[in-house]
Amino acid sequence: MNVITSKHNPAVKELASLKEKKGRRERGTFLVEGDKMVRECAESGMEILRVALLASEERFALAETPSFRDRFGPATLLWLGEDAFQAVSDEKTPQGIVAEVKIPAFPPVPPSRSCLLLDGLADPANVGAVIRTAAAAGYREIYLAGCADPYSPKSVRASMSGVFYTRLMGGSREEILRVLGGVPLIAADMDGEDVFPFVPPQTFCLCIGNEGNGLSDEVRGRAAFTVAIPMEGKVESLNAAVSAGILMYELKRKKE
Repeated sequence: MNVITSKHNPAVKELASLKEKKGRRERGTFLVEGDKMVRECAESGMEILRVALLASEERFALAETPSFRDRFGPATLLWLGEDAFQAVSDEKTPQGIVAEVKIPAFPPVPPSRSCLLLDGLADPANVGAVIRTAAAAGYREIYLAGCADPYSPKSVRASMSGVFYTRLMGGSREEILRVLGGVPLIAADMDGEDVFPFVPPQTFCLCIGNEGNGLSDEVRGRAAFTVAIPMEGKVESLNAAVSAGILMYELKRKKE
């Protein structure tokens, strides 16, 4: 069994580069880490190119099982020593498995159902959390304009497999608004009408803006409706991911 021990090994350096946006852009791949996430990635049908495992007797035995071989098919298997694996891992407490996965190419196209537009979300943890809730709530088509990279390790981790089950379409605001031309936009904004009595159209695009500045002028200007979550006391706003979750479920509930 060939075990790579050096963090300067070319394969290790390639995998480690995926922790940065530049590396993901150059290779067209991203990292998925942890037993559960890697398993769900394989089950989703995404293309796994390489699987890196921390060398141990337990992992050696696991790799020999038919279920393991069936799960990862033609993916290249790499065995890494502790230093090499630490160089690749983005976790504080690594679980001993990392996969390199091809980033799916989803150019912006018109949605087939109610969808989501993330407009300038800057925190990758928020991007991932919104994707996680969107996948759970049935908003499978998500447009991203000027957002943090949804395939960064922090975002992938926060999405809890949501990135595997949603269609993430990036592009300029102009391009995205063009493909959403026939879809009513619902803007989330503190100055909007109370979302709870609001009745949405049958199909819509919910727009969530930047954590500090809200929606861009371009998106706000195109919105057919603007809704808000009522606040009590001295609370002025909610976290962007929390707000998005409340709005997604409330708007969906009105259609059922």
